[in-house]
Amino acid sequence: MTRAKLLRDATAILTALGMPRGQQNERSALTLLALVNLKPGDKIWAKAHDAGTLRIRDVLDFCRNVFNKLYAENTRETFRRQTMHQLIDAGIALYNPDDPGRAINSPHNCYRVAPEALQVIQAYGTAQWAAKLEVFLLSKATLAQRNASARDQFKVPVKISDDQAITLSPGEHSQLIKAIVEDFAERFVPGADLIYVGDTGEKWGYFNEPLLEQLGVKVGSHGKMPDAVLYYPERKWLVLAEAVTSHGPVDPKRHRELATLFADATAGLVYVTAFPSRQVMRSYLPEIAWETEVWCADAPSHLIHFNGERFLGPYASKP
Repeated sequence: MTRAKLLRDATAILTALGMPRGQQNERSALTLLALVNLKPGDKIWAKAHDAGTLRIRDVLDFCRNVFNKLYAENTRETFRRQTMHQLIDAGIALYNPDDPGRAINSPHNCYRVAPEALQVIQAYGTAQWAAKLEVFLLSKATLAQRNASARDQFKVPVKISDDQAITLSPGEHSQLIKAIVEDFAERFVPGADLIYVGDTGEKWGYFNEPLLEQLGVKVGSHGKMPDAVLYYPERKWLVLAEAVTSHGPVDPKRHRELATLFADATAGLVYVTAFPSRQVMRSYLPEIAWETEVWCADAPSHLIHFNGERFLGPYASKP
């Protein structure tokens, strides 16, 4: 088959498999061809086979090397969000089948054609196509639910109150946010109200926006929130916590950003950098801003205070 023929067929297969119009395009067709490793010169779709686990980088390489189609580096997110996510939801592709608990922002995230979908794809152009397609379409909802359930079991549960909990995307970063909310808060700001936690999968993992507005702060969709925000009503503190697993302590620049973002708060601001361990903390020590606190999850009953006139509490200075 020629390149043009393969792309036409791949688009027709995606359409038949129920993909929305936004994924009936060349980008999605090339992605499908990469997942089943079908190349110009292959005469029939029965030659399609599982290409193994592929990163988005591997898909872009396939497009360039096999189809002479060059995509810019900044299109990786488009492939991820506008093609791969829909293929996964449709039961055509699997997400991190080798490690479903992998963090959503890991550079090792990968994708693979679903075995059930591959059987249908291999039948394209044969007498078995219609029957196999019908079976797949009837089971598609079940496949998607099963794949979603497999991912959900690795999500990180975070207890907000006795009767409320949320889940965050898998990964060490979410585990550290969980420790901030459930362990740090219990020890150092008991009874605090959770206002916000971020999520690597969804920016607004949890957000009690009305409470924050009551405290004088209105944050737009582009506000760069800290990883966790807690309100300690006993002392009228807003605790702004950053969870650091690979980057991003409260350094002087981040301190200024947060001070500006929360400048109108009627509560005092307390800045906390949280690390999973003291070992991780060591490499960031030169970056941490003065008049902030550091908490390590492996020594949860201790705080490290970076100078200032008090051990834990806000300072009156404004940005």
